[in-house]
Amino acid sequence: MLYRQVCGRSDLSREESVRADLRYVENWSFAMDLSILRRTVGAVLRREGAY
Repeated sequence: MLYRQVCGRSDLSREESVRADLRYVENWSFAMDLSILRRTVGAVLRREGAY
């Protein structure tokens, strides 16, 4: 799934960003939040996605 927090939010158009946010809200789960946190830590350690 595409979540702008870990998928290069600066690379998304406004429409894609809104769509990702809506998808997150409509499909929220604790497991998904854990997955996002895991991916975020990985991106930070790899120094990816920040401009």
